[in-house]
Amino acid sequence: MLLSFAVKNYRGFAERICWNLTSPSNYAFNTYAIKDGVIKNGIIYGPNGSGKSNFALALFDIENHLSQKWKKPDYYSNFVTAGYEHEAVGFEYIFRFGSDNVEYSYQKDKDGKLITEKLIVNSNIIFDHDANTLVFCDEFPMDANAKDKLRMNVNGLSLVNFLTATYPLPDNHYLLELKKFADTMLWFKSLDKREFIGLETNATFLEEEIIKRGLVDDFKAFLLNVSGQEFEFAKPMEGEKVLKCIINGAHIPFSRIASTGTISLQVLYIWLNKMGRASFVFIDEFDAFYHFRLAYEVCRKLFELPCQVFLSSHNTYLMTNDLLRPDCNFILDHNIIKPLCDCTDKELRFGHNIEKLFRANAFSAL
Repeated sequence: MLLSFAVKNYRGFAERICWNLTSPSNYAFNTYAIKDGVIKNGIIYGPNGSGKSNFALALFDIENHLSQKWKKPDYYSNFVTAGYEHEAVGFEYIFRFGSDNVEYSYQKDKDGKLITEKLIVNSNIIFDHDANTLVFCDEFPMDANAKDKLRMNVNGLSLVNFLTATYPLPDNHYLLELKKFADTMLWFKSLDKREFIGLETNATFLEEEIIKRGLVDDFKAFLLNVSGQEFEFAKPMEGEKVLKCIINGAHIPFSRIASTGTISLQVLYIWLNKMGRASFVFIDEFDAFYHFRLAYEVCRKLFELPCQVFLSSHNTYLMTNDLLRPDCNFILDHNIIKPLCDCTDKELRFGHNIEKLFRANAFSAL
């Protein structure tokens, strides 16, 4: 699980910003949102321009060099904070894999090339690499010549990738767990342009995949269950790639009659069928096209997943103790991210209407 993340000098985050998921409060309700003392589910709120989308993208930077499942070609076009182009961008992650606490940090230049990299496991330095030095623990023996070549490598090779490719490692080794976690992270959004990072290597034609995998009836049941919409789909013909609805005897393409929100649900449905193998999911502006009650039901569905799932939203209808808890609703503003319970001196209880308090400016991340 991800325990914490910090980033500095990335886009709008000139100063270091840290997100800690290891300090949940002792609320006795909605305990499903906490797993092994770590916040498993949450929603991030914040004013327009506060950096919610950029913070999520920064969190997924680890996929760029540890995984082959990276789909964001314009990512480095605005990588470093304006005016600080000659300074490095720093990333810090802390994970827990079984009994191992893994601290992984690195820096990149403005073009995304790794320039420093450090790994600490259970307070022991595994490796520490910068332009002048390279330190390895005894677990990975290496002669001086090999170390010198690695230290001088100019292609930004990650030492995590080098070690996992070079040394035979047992199952559940912390390096393999780190690689696996990064490889199965998923970020996506479904606005006018649909984008994703992780879990898959190729873009999917939604309706074609539903038909090919025999999921038409299941998709129909999903739409009814989540949104209350009932569609009658025609049985696809051999080789057909477009879903069609039966309306007054006529076969009409689903994409012509589905609302923007329903198309967004179709994207979510496809990903839900794949999230069972995800380690960490972040959906950016997930409810941009949803009715507020539909957004609530989608949250319920997402938070049932075994992996960590976080969302960003402006929909304060979701800011309720019926869905989550004050320690799982976060405010991001002015380069700070905090849970609601840390944004007020007031003791928050289940009976409090935290949405009403939020609208009355009772919370401040500053």
